Amino acid sequence: MSSMVVTANGNDNKKFKGDDKMDGAPSRVLHIRKLPGEVTETEVIALGLPFGKVTNILMLKGKNQAFLELATEEAAITMVNYYSAVTPHLRNQPIYIQYSNHKELKTDNTLNQRAQAVLQAVTAVQTTNTPISGTTVSESAVTPAQSPVLRIIIDNMYYPVTLDVLHQIFSKFGAVLKIITFTKNNQFQALLQYGDPVNAQQAKLALDGQNIYNACCTLRIDFSKLVNLNVKYNNDKSRDYTRPDLPSGDGQPALDPAIAAAFAKETSLLGLPVAAVPGALSPLAIPNAAAAAAAAAAGRVGMPGVSAGGNTVLLVSNLNEEMVTPQSLFTLFGVYGDVQRVKILYNKKDSALIQMADGNQSQLAMSHLNGQKMYGKIIRVTLSKHQTVQLPREGLDDQGLTKDFGNSPLHRFKKPGSKNFQNIFPPSATLHLSNIPRDHKMALLQMSTVEEAIQALIDLHNYNLGENHHLRVSFSKSTI
Repeated sequence: MSSMVVTANGNDNKKFKGDDKMDGAPSRVLHIRKLPGEVTETEVIALGLPFGKVTNILMLKGKNQAFLELATEEAAITMVNYYSAVTPHLRNQPIYIQYSNHKELKTDNTLNQRAQAVLQAVTAVQTTNTPISGTTVSESAVTPAQSPVLRIIIDNMYYPVTLDVLHQIFSKFGAVLKIITFTKNNQFQALLQYGDPVNAQQAKLALDGQNIYNACCTLRIDFSKLVNLNVKYNNDKSRDYTRPDLPSGDGQPALDPAIAAAFAKETSLLGLPVAAVPGALSPLAIPNAAAAAAAAAAGRVGMPGVSAGGNTVLLVSNLNEEMVTPQSLFTLFGVYGDVQRVKILYNKKDSALIQMADGNQSQLAMSHLNGQKMYGKIIRVTLSKHQTVQLPREGLDDQGLTKDFGNSPLHRFKKPGSKNFQNIFPPSATLHLSNIPRDHKMALLQMSTVEEAIQALIDLHNYNLGENHHLRVSFSKSTI
């Protein structure tokens, strides 16, 4: 086959001016420039693989250029469109891709035999890979992955989902290089970067719409517009598994105060070698409660027996001691679990112990309420060393500082499968009101700040509206 040169709007004789021109008539042959001197054929081929089958390659090493031929013009157009929005990098150097004036490559000379051998080897690996479905990866199955970075949103987040749980689940589909977690629009979200867009696509196909735990924590997955994550700190909010030397950033403001150190005492991957190469498919087995939770998550099983280190008791500090009462703590923490007992400390009335029904509820309350403002003060919520909250001895008056709520009718999570499990959201300025008399109407109420909404929830939840109607108040993910 002879190579055919076509005129692309008079572009055939145009020298390549400007670093980001992607004009010219579409062709399945792409011209790649500004390649690093030491770059390999495999690396250039890998640029095209997420978009479709690569059928030919010609490296011009002396000129730091290459020609890449894809099986279809459609695949080449997808690739050019993608890389016009996101500058591709090889070995940390920006490179430039545009349509070639060649409609096909003629490379039957001996000089290009090595490249052809690499192409055949890469293609063989590509088509014999067996992804999760058990079918071989056909050309269409690997086309077109958008980015190696996935954006993950967790719906119905009844149990806390930690960075390590995400790592455990997504490592089944390839090497996870980086994860950043944050809260946006009152929803827990994460950005997760693979070494290869193909892994990202396989994970999206397999996991989108799945529940991490039984009937809750639903994964909604899409490709991010980012192709590389910049992680500054290795901690419970962000992690770069390729750089265990990063600082933890203690004292740095968290990405969002609503997500606190879930499993903070349990987890640290920093000292462990994580292979950042495709093929590192088996997640690390970390012998602690966080790993048990992560393993349960990866198997998508309910975890009644796995709680956050078994600890149900929270220590809440920096409370406004003039204002706080056991009842106000019961009401606020009751949004995230069934509070059993509350004890405001006699010798330190700005601190309290709160016992939840199980360890998952204590984790959930901690992750949502640490760093929130209550009665004008930013409260701190951590796991306590105590296993239970002791009630005062019979006949001993502790001035009403300890209260047992074990039999309270106001527990939100007594009924399995209750809708309350699905309507757990971080504190927000918008409140959801229900059980309003006359047709049991519901309403949304927008406060000016989250602190005001927290105050309103404490004051108005279970408010008697008459005729035995008690107002129910919770945080909403909506805004008005």
